[in-house]
Amino acid sequence: MDWAKGFTAKYTYTVVDPESWRDLETHRLFGGSITKTMSGLMESADLDITELPTTGEVWVRIYLNATQGASGERVALFTGLMQTPEASWHGRLDTYAAELYSVLKPADDVLLQRGWYAPAGYNGAELAAELLGIGAAPVSYEADAPTLQSPIVAEDSETNLSMAQKVVDTIGWRIRIAGDGRISVEPKATDKVLDLDPVENDVVELNVTDTRDWFSCPNVLRAVYRNMVAIARDEDPDSPYSIQNRGREIWLEDKNPALNDREGLEEYAARKLREEQIPTRKIRYTRRFMPDVYPGDIVGMHYPALNIDGDFRIASQKITLGYGASVSEEGEAHG
Repeated sequence: MDWAKGFTAKYTYTVVDPESWRDLETHRLFGGSITKTMSGLMESADLDITELPTTGEVWVRIYLNATQGASGERVALFTGLMQTPEASWHGRLDTYAAELYSVLKPADDVLLQRGWYAPAGYNGAELAAELLGIGAAPVSYEADAPTLQSPIVAEDSETNLSMAQKVVDTIGWRIRIAGDGRISVEPKATDKVLDLDPVENDVVELNVTDTRDWFSCPNVLRAVYRNMVAIARDEDPDSPYSIQNRGREIWLEDKNPALNDREGLEEYAARKLREEQIPTRKIRYTRRFMPDVYPGDIVGMHYPALNIDGDFRIASQKITLGYGASVSEEGEAHG
């Protein structure tokens, strides 16, 4: 199937066996949307359905059934936990609005014990996978992950999920959720998964929004580690973000510094301030659906007429479960 061309879209959802993670009964699906980001629970979905599963709270999987001429594909878009849907009646037709939570919800519902900490020297990906593995979804990780250079202590109300996210942030990796709900802890994407341009892959609607966010770039950074504090200040007259040139101080505090090997807290604060001062360029657009493209992945955008030509990391996306499964997306680039 050529996903760059039009296709007919129909949708179904299945009840998922939490033990085997396989599909059971299948139900019709008439509409809704799926939202994906790089933080928090990372995914959610809202569905419009007329058929209810036989039990209450269940794991379900949403499928796109795409048809293009004589060919077709069935693609898993989202897997999550369905709560009891809200019912409404339109004449004789019963409809239900169902809210679905991410496969990360079980890890977000468990609080870590007071005094829990991630020890230095531990494989970061393995530890994150252990924290996320308390739910039904299968979890995998790549074994050659960096080790933690210093302990990470749980804060008040710390959950398995929030700690796992701190661990992967510290080692510079990411959590990725596939459409079938499988969770993986892996390195951040460095290669493009998709190129978008008006000639070779014309799948973007020309309602692109292009912004650069330098207004919130900090010029003072405070790094806090246990009972130590280091403050870095930008007082460079040649820096457009410096205290002198901005005429005011813009502070940022980092309570969970990820120090490099043999890096002191003051060196870290200076490095982190430089990194945080790189402005973010954001591109918002709507495109045709392409399988296996997720937040955290990199797409190339080549639209010279719009002064857009570069690589952008997907920050969020929303899939509309309607005609053509359109995807509203936001990409970010630094610099």
